[in-house]
Amino acid sequence: MLDKELQLSLINRALAKGGEYADVFVESRRHTSLVLEDRKLEKIATGSETGTGIRLITRGKTAYAFSNDLSGGALLKAASEVSRVAEDKALPPVMDLRSARPSVHFSVKLSPDNVPIERKISLVRDADAAARSFDSRIKQVTVIYRDSLQRVRIATSDGFMSEDDRIYTTLVIQVVAGQEDIIQTAYESEGGLTGFELFENNVIETLSLKAAKRAVMMLTARKAPGGRMPAVISSSAGGTMIHEAIGHGLEADLSQQGLSVFSNKLGSQVASKLITVVDDSTLPGKRGSFRFDDEGTSSQRTVLVENGVLKSYMYDRLSAMKDRTSSTGNGRRESYQHRPIPRMTNTFILEGRTPSEQILRSTDRGLLVEKMGGGQVNTVTGDFVFEVQEGYLIEKGSRGEPVRGATLTGNGLQVLQTIDMVGDDLGFSIGTCGKDAQGVPVTDAMPTLRIPEIIVGGAYK
Repeated sequence: MLDKELQLSLINRALAKGGEYADVFVESRRHTSLVLEDRKLEKIATGSETGTGIRLITRGKTAYAFSNDLSGGALLKAASEVSRVAEDKALPPVMDLRSARPSVHFSVKLSPDNVPIERKISLVRDADAAARSFDSRIKQVTVIYRDSLQRVRIATSDGFMSEDDRIYTTLVIQVVAGQEDIIQTAYESEGGLTGFELFENNVIETLSLKAAKRAVMMLTARKAPGGRMPAVISSSAGGTMIHEAIGHGLEADLSQQGLSVFSNKLGSQVASKLITVVDDSTLPGKRGSFRFDDEGTSSQRTVLVENGVLKSYMYDRLSAMKDRTSSTGNGRRESYQHRPIPRMTNTFILEGRTPSEQILRSTDRGLLVEKMGGGQVNTVTGDFVFEVQEGYLIEKGSRGEPVRGATLTGNGLQVLQTIDMVGDDLGFSIGTCGKDAQGVPVTDAMPTLRIPEIIVGGAYK
């Protein structure tokens, strides 16, 4: 990592010809990745990387340079290149950097660095064996293990220096089942800002069997009926819908560019009064958590929608400067090679007061979604389509037979406004969010809720 004096010199060099703000992001990362497929260990990869990114904000635009050469000469040259875009009067130099104190503290029981590679290999083999043991119709199993140890230090022209250590551990299991000419896939994943303790309490067997059971069950499920109908989305379905249909549209850069259905709607009723949406990077163990974001802003809890009213967007420093407000701690980047942009962290709809079982009992017919698949959304219009990985017919208030091939199609803004029941439970799911060719770790969540009418894609009569 760079020493304090060099980071201070880089900030002042970047501001030598003016500008409004500058920062220096230093990152050191070690990672391990294992892929087991068809009982064969297809990939074992370990590595490390260190680099620095230097940013200048001037007249509402960003100049950015990065380097994996950490010598003072190379970095000062990069800072000089960044400064060339400014044409303002030079600012007074930053004289010192004070250490910023985090608002939260996280602990890890067992760092993956201290776990032998043989134990990690044994883990993926155990997951493969558990999934295959469920049924002879399991044709293929892929198990992916990843861990990453990231240390960052961010120095800013505000005169602060923030440091954060982030340990991520993740397991993904994908199962393929086949019977005659029918093939079905299912997957499960678990992970977060956590160490190897993630795999306590039979997590491996639980995930493997859950994925295997779903894939086999879908082999004999009939095709989902199509049409307009109520949908009950279980908390176990994961937060794909909140992430895609709502979350991206509340990122400030998209809103400012008019690329969000939520643009210019602060203070407006954008959802049912039952809906409160929160982005919170302070939650222990969650994949989107951190002590400081990638601009050195302390992690925080931001209420985005409260009782249906749009209260805030998710801001990084640049977008906050444009709206003359403060960053909400959502400035994130994939690595030192990328400039920070507004991104989600742990984003979710707060649980309500209705028992989740009551929501199902109150719905005479429709579709029960127990697991969401992938999806797409047009942030400008809010239109979305999502795959349903595990779904059931609702028959007289009870879970009926399983169905396959269902999709949900609708408009995020309209769907938010029509939700009429919100459960008292909350289910989290993990992912890697892609935007502007960058990926960052996130967590999404939602309670069980009911959409009175939505278009279900399936087999139309």
